[in-house]
Amino acid sequence: MNDEKTTGERPGTPPGGPELLELRTPEQFKALGHPVRHRIVNLLRQRPATLGELATALHAAKGTVAYHVRVLRDAGIVRLAGTRHVRGGTEQTLALVSRGFRLHKDAEPGPGFLVRAALAEMLPARPGQPEHTQLNHLWLTRQEADALIARLRDLPPPPGRTPPPGGEPYGLLLSLYPADIPTLPPVPSDGGSGEGDGDSAEDSAETNSAS
Repeated sequence: MNDEKTTGERPGTPPGGPELLELRTPEQFKALGHPVRHRIVNLLRQRPATLGELATALHAAKGTVAYHVRVLRDAGIVRLAGTRHVRGGTEQTLALVSRGFRLHKDAEPGPGFLVRAALAEMLPARPGQPEHTQLNHLWLTRQEADALIARLRDLPPPPGRTPPPGGEPYGLLLSLYPADIPTLPPVPSDGGSGEGDGDSAEDSAETNSAS
């Protein structure tokens, strides 16, 4: 169903609403931490939807979905985008309050919250389905880390895209984080043992799956 027919608006930032909602309160993280509410938010990233549409997509009872939507509304994450009269009552259309989210710099859960969210929705790739996972360990100066973060911020597509015909959902998690990696002292000037000569200052592991 086209969202313009349902609510009279395109998915995106509501009038007067923030481009990105800053997450910082315990209520927000509790609301987003439940798997059903996480899936509701993923659905509303695509477009506004009615309670019935959400229940059908989640294969869940409308009463169950209504409860979780109420928690998201109380936390300031979901808003009422419109209503219309239908036979037997009023149908509500729901939407996110913003195009996306970002963590407040002082938010207690921190980046680990996003990592857990990604793990909860991660699926094994089917045979022939493209997939790429890579873990790198880097030794960077503060200036190099700031420059890399600036490049990473330019990579993801804008949030809130409507799924194109034939498109499949993928997750993209980008994180540059301080790592608990033990560090050896520099090789003594006399040459030391010589073990490890030729090793790169970057350590990595990755998996790939593609057709």
